[in-house]
Amino acid sequence: MVSWRTGTKGKLKACFAAVRIRTADGPPQRIKDKGQQHLPGDEAWLIGELRASGEKKYYLANLPAATDLRTLAATIKARWICEQAHQQLKEELGLDHFEGRSWQGLHRHALMTMLAFAFLQFRRLKRARRGKKNQRTAASTKLAGRPLRHRGAHRPTATAAMPTLPKTDLREHAA
Repeated sequence: MVSWRTGTKGKLKACFAAVRIRTADGPPQRIKDKGQQHLPGDEAWLIGELRASGEKKYYLANLPAATDLRTLAATIKARWICEQAHQQLKEELGLDHFEGRSWQGLHRHALMTMLAFAFLQFRRLKRARRGKKNQRTAASTKLAGRPLRHRGAHRPTATAAMPTLPKTDLREHAA
């Protein structure tokens, strides 16, 4: 059982197993009458995951051979965060609505949507910190009769939904 991080409902964990393999994507060779055959290529990790639900998943990773199982699991599970960000970029910020004809235009469009995403993420985290600070101050006032004096930085444990902007506003600013 491997735990890769702590989520909102506690430690995230599953059973993992990993083995080093050689993928069959080396240079093609003609072997007698068999036609084109691929020889073994680069080494990679073949990782199996058995979830609590009984579902099995398999992954290939090209991380170094000295990588431990916990790091492999954490790297695989970090993909979910990237997929969530990509989905939000498409659904809420219009990353998939580009209709231009040049690479330069595409890159500018992608840059603008990513800047908008970073701004919204900053605002969301700032609001979550402010809400958390207000909750802590109210609790300490009740218990100690005075406001909390420590102003150190902290990370929110629960994340709020990302605020959305109307697409018309984004298009007006991106043009």
